[in-house]
Amino acid sequence: MYVNEIPFMVTTSQAIHFCTAELIKNEKSTTIAIAIKQVIKIYHREGFQVHHLCGNGQFEPIKKHLQDMDININKTGRNEHLAEIECQICTSKEHIRATANQLLLEAYPHRLTIEMVYNVTFWLNFFPHRDGVDDTMIIDYNKHCKLEFGTYVQIQIHEEHDNSLTSGTTGAIALRPTGNTQGSHCIQNFNSG
Repeated sequence: MYVNEIPFMVTTSQAIHFCTAELIKNEKSTTIAIAIKQVIKIYHREGFQVHHLCGNGQFEPIKKHLQDMDININKTGRNEHLAEIECQICTSKEHIRATANQLLLEAYPHRLTIEMVYNVTFWLNFFPHRDGVDDTMIIDYNKHCKLEFGTYVQIQIHEEHDNSLTSGTTGAIALRPTGNTQGSHCIQNFNSG
């Protein structure tokens, strides 16, 4: 999937309907294999085993990179698409466009676009699919929904301060919840990027 010419590898599980979006720097087989291995680690960390991988023609060259993982790779035919992933990409892009249009910016910085994709993916996973594994997610509105994507915030500067009246905060933009139980959020500092 491309968003403002930035490439992402998008995955979705047929069984539990969990989606991911991994930023990739190019479409080389080694890059895609690294991204797939990162996604597989997420599943393993949660106790799931990945046995099958379906993908388009770009997945043919990555077979050699995943040989040691005992995963069956099923490649689609020429000009054939996987309905599940096409639907996931369409849904993600609709939400990304809606988010972008709320910001009212003329241009979207590279990092902001990436975080927009991650934010959408985060929230799509928190609204469980009717055929998914669990219909209850651990999310607390008062913690995880306190900052909307793109909200201007002031953050405390974690540097040595003197006793002057200089500001101890700096401007930032809220990006997305981290998903931890404390309700922390990822933010982007205007000064440091």
